[in-house]
Amino acid sequence: MQTQTLLAFTAIAGLSILSPGPAILLSLKNGASYGVRSVMWSALGNISGVFFLSSAAFLGLGALLNSSAMLFAAVKIIGALYLFYIGAKQLFGKNNALLAQGMSTGENEQPAKKKLFAEAFLTAATNPKALMFFTALFPHFINTSEALAPQFFALMAIFMSLAYLTHLMYAQLAARAMHLLVKPHFVKWVNRVVGTVFISFGAMLLSLRRQTA
Repeated sequence: MQTQTLLAFTAIAGLSILSPGPAILLSLKNGASYGVRSVMWSALGNISGVFFLSSAAFLGLGALLNSSAMLFAAVKIIGALYLFYIGAKQLFGKNNALLAQGMSTGENEQPAKKKLFAEAFLTAATNPKALMFFTALFPHFINTSEALAPQFFALMAIFMSLAYLTHLMYAQLAARAMHLLVKPHFVKWVNRVVGTVFISFGAMLLSLRRQTA
């Protein structure tokens, strides 16, 4: 692939990754609650979900979702319900990892690595908006006269590397703000904001419409 193509893709991918979304918010929450090491696993889950979506787009599932209203609605509803679940758990959950971290003299007990991975994977993999993004993006950067698979893997290596580093960066910022985030009155508002934002993302996902010709 040409250098100009890779640079252009890197710029667009970087801007899309930096934009706050459910996955970034999850990394911020985990980084503040459990430390940067936890985000190493949730970020791995995220980029695995991203790779799943990008592979689906590459294989034509994005076009299929555009053509099938029922399939698109099913994927959209599943993704929205999962975001609602995360938001409600943050709003009404009894356990408060942020507060526990502030009151503990040692490191706060982290969830299992599998749980961190699975939560981030599902957040990424159940987002049809991301699938539409990859379906629309790839054709502009892939040369159909050359082998397709190497180009796909090259683009995804760039995207996944940027995504992983970005999630770690956001987690580091959240971890550095722990002195503020663990204050009880502030924790209450953090939970409300994070839960409300996740539910808002779910509502926005439900309002997403198929692209029609």
